[in-house]
Amino acid sequence: MTTKVVTCPNCQHRNRVPAAAQGTPRCGNCHRPLPWIVDAGDNDFAEVVEQATIPVLVDMWAPWCGPCRRVSPVLEQLAVEKAGEVKLVKINADEAPQLSRRFNVQSIPTLLVLRQGQVVAQQVGAAAATALRPWLEDAIHKEVAS
Repeated sequence: MTTKVVTCPNCQHRNRVPAAAQGTPRCGNCHRPLPWIVDAGDNDFAEVVEQATIPVLVDMWAPWCGPCRRVSPVLEQLAVEKAGEVKLVKINADEAPQLSRRFNVQSIPTLLVLRQGQVVAQQVGAAAATALRPWLEDAIHKEVAS
């Protein structure tokens, strides 16, 4: 399983954060929640996203996509603001054709919020932070359909 080094926004301590784990990552120094931003693809989606115990914001993107590059910093800022409440998983749509088909991605960026492995919200196209923040907030608190 891959890990990333994340700097705590509170105390600047560097922490190793795994792509998949139970619970949420916390700073080893100040114990505050850390932003959880990871990459995934066709092979590890189930472990990284579907088994997550918190809502997951999935960003289906591609490196050549201008709107994807513009929305990426907004998503990363939201992951920092919502540390402990949401996990941001970035998926390169060009490298994950199975996931692109599964979620019927026809335009990128496509943003999905999953809870317990089920899509509870979807946003197609880049949007400003002022639009994405309330969209994400609503999606985080949406119940999963039975």
